Amino acid sequence: MTTGELLAVQLDGTRDWTKKLMADLSGDDWSFQPAPGLPHATWLCGHMTVSQHLLIHVRCLGGDGPLDETFVSCFPTGKPVVPVGGPVKSVAEQDYPPLELLLETMDDTHAKTLAVVREMSDELLAEPAFGADGKLSHPHYRDKLGAVTHCARHEAFHTGQLATLRRLLGKSFLR
Repeated sequence: MTTGELLAVQLDGTRDWTKKLMADLSGDDWSFQPAPGLPHATWLCGHMTVSQHLLIHVRCLGGDGPLDETFVSCFPTGKPVVPVGGPVKSVAEQDYPPLELLLETMDDTHAKTLAVVREMSDELLAEPAFGADGKLSHPHYRDKLGAVTHCARHEAFHTGQLATLRRLLGKSFLR
């Protein structure tokens, strides 16, 4: 198994957990915010999709990635639009994509991500991963291997938030 194949397995394992936690969400569950400014399931799923797009397709491969700007703009990932950790807009404050499109885009982006990660060579993974500013500016990684592993960690972090939202909604604990 190549490094790229192993990384794809890790990304897919994390996504499998995410999908299990999403499986029984319905109706207003997707827009539930425990307090103003905190994430809701719609934002979490969109943000994980945009982050995968940016970390893998843009930072590692230097391309435009699979997402269009309209989708990306619904889930800002940092300055200058929304500072990292800034408040998340409710579904009443933001025109998020319809749920069906969100979930379809999440699956499509993930499939495209797995395909390109499987093909990443060790040489490519050793190259620097530049930030939006053209510099090695991310606090969690410097190279493309770090960007891919951070992508899995980042999703696992937000999937933990999704697990908490589920529990606050009265849903059962899932592993």
